[in-house]
Amino acid sequence: MKKIVDIGKKILIANEEYALKNSQFLAEQKKLCLNMISSPGSGKTTILVRTITELKDKIKIGVIEGDIQTDLDAKRIKATEAPAIQIETGGSCHLSAAQVSNALENLLISTLDLIFIENVGNLVCPSAFELGEWGKIAVLSVAEGDDKPAKYPAIFAKSKVLLINKIDLLEAGTQVDFDIERAKADASKLNKDIAIFPVSARTGKGMAEWYNWLEESVKNIRG
Repeated sequence: MKKIVDIGKKILIANEEYALKNSQFLAEQKKLCLNMISSPGSGKTTILVRTITELKDKIKIGVIEGDIQTDLDAKRIKATEAPAIQIETGGSCHLSAAQVSNALENLLISTLDLIFIENVGNLVCPSAFELGEWGKIAVLSVAEGDDKPAKYPAIFAKSKVLLINKIDLLEAGTQVDFDIERAKADASKLNKDIAIFPVSARTGKGMAEWYNWLEESVKNIRG
């Protein structure tokens, strides 16, 4: 009699074990860890660079960068003088908790208040893999369309924050067709507690509200 082994289930169980380890470690260290997820090109790295630069005197931030290939984003983060660890997945569409565990060991956690995980650009795979983070941050750019919360509900249902980025495109007279109120309503239907911040990482508009949320969250984790 043949035995059927559910490989997918075994992978998820192994990932959950590492995620629990990461969560316990971060809780013991009283460090805020946020997993940033979006489609490619939404502006995650630009958001992080501006956030690190403008909060450097208030919050010490480190970044775990996930990409299928290259360390281009990690170089942009390091240019701000923030510590960054690059993970190249070699084709995988998401980071794993084991990879994050290894990266955490190589970050000087004691010197940081906040660790961002910039996941591989994908709205589907990363939402299924817990990494031990305190919360997820979804990023949606106006260039992608306002239907994404309805079409890819899992990540928006699980996230603590939705950053609607590149709102400067709506104000520049471009032909971008994006209904912010529709995106907000659809995300809120999936998650009544989600905090939504329309921002422009390029111009800085709306970023202050995002920074306030980060500062308050760091304070709460510290106790």
